[in-house]
Amino acid sequence: MPISRTVTIARVFLRHRLDLLLPAERRPLWLRGLLAPLKLLPQPKMERGERLRRALEELGPIFVKFGQLLSTRPDLLPPDVVEQLDYLQDKVPPFPSDQCRALIEEALGASVDEVFASFEHEPLAAASVAQVHAAVLKSGESVVVKVLRPGIGDVIQEDLRLLRVIARAIERFVPEGRRLRPVEVVEDYRHTIEGELDLTREAANGTQLRRNFTDSPLLYIPQVYWDYTRENVLVLERINGIPVTDLAQLREQDTNMPLLAERGVEIFFKQVFEYNFFHADMHPGNIFVSREHPQRPQYIAIDTAIVGSLSREDQYYLARNLLAMFRRDYRMVAELHVQSGWVRADTPVNAFEAAIRAVCEPIFEKPLGEISFARVLISLFQTARRFDMAVQPQLVLLQKTLLNIEGLGRQLYPELDLWKTAHPFLERWMRERIHPKTLVGEIKRYGPEWLEKFPQMPQLVYSALEQSRELAPQLENIGEKLASSQRRGRWQYLRRLCGVVLAVGALALSRPQWLEQLPPSGWVLGIAALILLLWP
Repeated sequence: MPISRTVTIARVFLRHRLDLLLPAERRPLWLRGLLAPLKLLPQPKMERGERLRRALEELGPIFVKFGQLLSTRPDLLPPDVVEQLDYLQDKVPPFPSDQCRALIEEALGASVDEVFASFEHEPLAAASVAQVHAAVLKSGESVVVKVLRPGIGDVIQEDLRLLRVIARAIERFVPEGRRLRPVEVVEDYRHTIEGELDLTREAANGTQLRRNFTDSPLLYIPQVYWDYTRENVLVLERINGIPVTDLAQLREQDTNMPLLAERGVEIFFKQVFEYNFFHADMHPGNIFVSREHPQRPQYIAIDTAIVGSLSREDQYYLARNLLAMFRRDYRMVAELHVQSGWVRADTPVNAFEAAIRAVCEPIFEKPLGEISFARVLISLFQTARRFDMAVQPQLVLLQKTLLNIEGLGRQLYPELDLWKTAHPFLERWMRERIHPKTLVGEIKRYGPEWLEKFPQMPQLVYSALEQSRELAPQLENIGEKLASSQRRGRWQYLRRLCGVVLAVGALALSRPQWLEQLPPSGWVLGIAALILLLWP
């Protein structure tokens, strides 16, 4: 790292007294001694959050973007600091259009005039990593051309090296540093920012999202023109929507605002649970509303550089946590945190349950329409921190996206009851996950991998039974309306589920290539499975 850059950062650190961000009682003795001379400096007049924001803005665009990432971590930072980081703006002056044209021509191997019928010299927008120009292809399609800033890769790598050094120092020397896993947070940020440096990744993400929502009334993703897309140049269909924050225009065209807000929630849950591939940068600047069918409004999303996905296990535990939390089954929430590995296995479940109840009960005393879904999740994670819950980098993007979606929905329709949309979706997803057809499909799809999981089968069966217990109140509420045939259907459903479990056991014991050597226990399991599956 150049000495000049180190000196610049130290000067900014001292000018804004960022040493005061760490409370004195949490500083180790050696650090107190090291920072003692700073007491001679003037005391800052600004609040700590504003000092941090101004320091990041002074350090440059990469630190600004890192601050924006930190603003999505209210489970780690105090509310006043998060509020100030929300004000960080990723706006920088554009670089010259002649330089932009030269980059395009070098990437495409042809002049701008040969590729485009027209090309606007003034950019539509300019940010720290790239800027965007409007153009028209020779074939007549209106497009936007996104071009990376020259030399931005070197700047980013230099600042990433510095962030790694700071993260390692925090992890090694600051109390609670290891639990916060700052090195992993920086590594997660590295993947995010480096993803923005390869526009073919953004194009591929956009293509996948567009495929997921083909002909969907919920979401539209602009088409990528792959013939003109390179690592530093991206050409996309130009959209003509209303910015989602322009409430006046939305009302002027008589947009169904309640439905628009609910569809935003539905899009989020479809992306996370149905497709497991979600747009993770859905801040208002990247979201528009179609001008067509205002009574059946459709979202338009741009800038797909940042996407996220969860492991199958995290999907499952997250869904069960949310369902249990809104049923006020705090015991289940505590147990799920232990089962998922989010907190240590030796966590005292009774104490954890009591802490969760103390935090959540005051929140749930409010009407559902006034409860912030994202804030409940954040409060839950903050409580878990007291029980040594490690930061889960894989949940960072999800939390950020949920905050954006809920904030956007409430802005469009303040009475939005997010749980009204989320609850039936999660219930349906959980039922489908433990359905026998789903289990059979998993066996067909993953084959030998399922045999490797056979030792975990008792826990999987237990989880399925626990899920059935969670669904019991819903079944009881409609129990009086169920006909005897429906009750028989549930018995058949449970019988077939057990049959599938036994069949998997028989397969695991047989090892198909040694079927002639099937042990007696395998035959017993196999015959029992056939009886349960074929019995009418």
